[in-house]
Amino acid sequence: MGGRQVLGIRGIYEVALPVRELARAEAFYRDVLGLEVGLRDETRRWLFLRAGGPDGMVVLQEDPEGWSSLHVAFTVRDEDLDAAVAALRERGVDVEGPVTHDWMPARSAYFSDPDGHALELCAPLPRG
Repeated sequence: MGGRQVLGIRGIYEVALPVRELARAEAFYRDVLGLEVGLRDETRRWLFLRAGGPDGMVVLQEDPEGWSSLHVAFTVRDEDLDAAVAALRERGVDVEGPVTHDWMPARSAYFSDPDGHALELCAPLPRG
């Protein structure tokens, strides 16, 4: 398909993350990252969190059994990245970066959640 957007995909709306303890994960994503609760499904032990308003969701799915960690990158504005990194560090989060990726182009900062998922704040830069 040669890179054409045949389906019109513009981004990712939702990502689901397995977590060992829903309450601990909720505290991190809500209190540290500032995501808003959208829906709590106690039957399945899932929590839907709004990531950046109505255009994206992170679903925390409690599963205390073994599973692999995942990578999720959250888009931020470049002018907000340094302040976001400082805020994470103030909350005791170990952050790597920001680093610049000339090939994208973007600046990114990397950190982990309490379950070991690799998280990223990615600030796309203008091309050219």
